[in-house]
Amino acid sequence: MDLSIIILSFNTRDLLADLMDSLRESDLGGISHETIVVDNGSEDGTQDMLKKQYRHIRLVENNNNFGFSRANNIGGRFAKGKYLLFLNSDMRVEKDAIKKLFDYSRINNGFAGGTAKLVLENGKMDPACHRGFPTPLNSLSYFCGLERIFAKSRTLGGYHQGWKDLSKPHEVDCISGACFLIKKELFDRLGGWDESFFMYGEDLDFSYRLKQSGYKLFYFPDAKIIHYKKKSGREKKSNKYSAQNKNNIKTKTKTKEQFFYTMELFYKKHYKNKYPKLVYKLVLLGIKIVSKVKS
Repeated sequence: MDLSIIILSFNTRDLLADLMDSLRESDLGGISHETIVVDNGSEDGTQDMLKKQYRHIRLVENNNNFGFSRANNIGGRFAKGKYLLFLNSDMRVEKDAIKKLFDYSRINNGFAGGTAKLVLENGKMDPACHRGFPTPLNSLSYFCGLERIFAKSRTLGGYHQGWKDLSKPHEVDCISGACFLIKKELFDRLGGWDESFFMYGEDLDFSYRLKQSGYKLFYFPDAKIIHYKKKSGREKKSNKYSAQNKNNIKTKTKTKEQFFYTMELFYKKHYKNKYPKLVYKLVLLGIKIVSKVKS
């Protein structure tokens, strides 16, 4: 089998149905594939909806919310494809997006995997699909707003690498876990997603481990996917999908805590011995300050 599409679901029934319909309408051009949905104990009728309307998929029903990494690793263990495409449930794929993404990966052996161009509801690109690593300088520039002013600067615009031509395919340091294509053999060899990361940061961690192991990831803008974003977590504004989450306030609080916790976790895992102790401590202090300001 060529491709396993793995979708993580948590209280996003209607969004998931929209994604499933877009996948059903997709032109995969003869790519042999399977679809695996891993549901993290949704309480909005997601599992019943999948069983009634999408019987062709493989549904993995978790009793609890296992988080992003653990649940996607479960999906990866069931997968039979040579490639794995991890998708969030809050996506809608263009008809030929997956085919374009898969074909580009297959003919470019220099890359271990990559991502499509993710487009937000407002038509702008989701910057999370095109990032550098959160070095102390990149993080400082991003959180202080300098990156917005000097977006094209290699020094101050390093977190989202705005100097690169976003209209053409190219290598990128880090891509979003919302749309992450990877060879299964390599995914298994690196141990999959690090389950220390419950939500957020796992894509940074996995991309970093790939890079440290000598592999490359690509950004491919010809394949476009709509990303509604934050419908299971840190969404600020209500919309037609928000009411589905019965534990909306509790979920938002937990995911916001995880957002900053995983920043600290990433630094401790990868940067503790890479930078002088003073820099490392200042970074951790900065994370705590930002988390207080944003709370």
